[in-house]
Amino acid sequence: MSAERIILGIDPGTTIMGYGIISAQSGKFTLISHGVIHLSKYADHALKLKVIFDKVTGLIEQYHPDEMAVEAQFFGKNVQSMLKLGRAQGVSIAASLNRSVPYTEYAPRRIKQAVTGNGNASKEQVAAMLKSILKMKELPEHLDASDGLAAAVCHALQSGKTIGGGGYSSWKAFLTKNPKRKLP
Repeated sequence: MSAERIILGIDPGTTIMGYGIISAQSGKFTLISHGVIHLSKYADHALKLKVIFDKVTGLIEQYHPDEMAVEAQFFGKNVQSMLKLGRAQGVSIAASLNRSVPYTEYAPRRIKQAVTGNGNASKEQVAAMLKSILKMKELPEHLDASDGLAAAVCHALQSGKTIGGGGYSSWKAFLTKNPKRKLP
């Protein structure tokens, strides 16, 4: 039996930042918490970064995660937006390092692939699969929160430490061995 790991997943943002916290043990995942941090009320970008640092530090102090997974920024056309998003990501990482919590970055496509088996899945498809994986009664109000959860689940799956009974060669192999995990 593998040891329980608490994983904090972060979906960085400067308007809304999503987070999700799961427990991973022996290939089973349990939802601990999820939510969003609303940043649009802060006009100053530097103040937003301070709030991100303080909130992520607060989540670390409250839940004591063993590891943190952060969604990496994607390449877009708006350079200013990418820079701001990169700063939010960096401040989240700094908060984890400040509390000695190791982190890993994952590309959005890799997160979607790990959770749904499709790197081009929509946010809604990711949320629906998370609802099944984490046995949630309802989807999070904000898809940013489910993106944070997706980062945490991706990390648990990618690290290879929580897959019990041997790994799977593909998503199809996983579904063949776990037919009840399919979405309706």
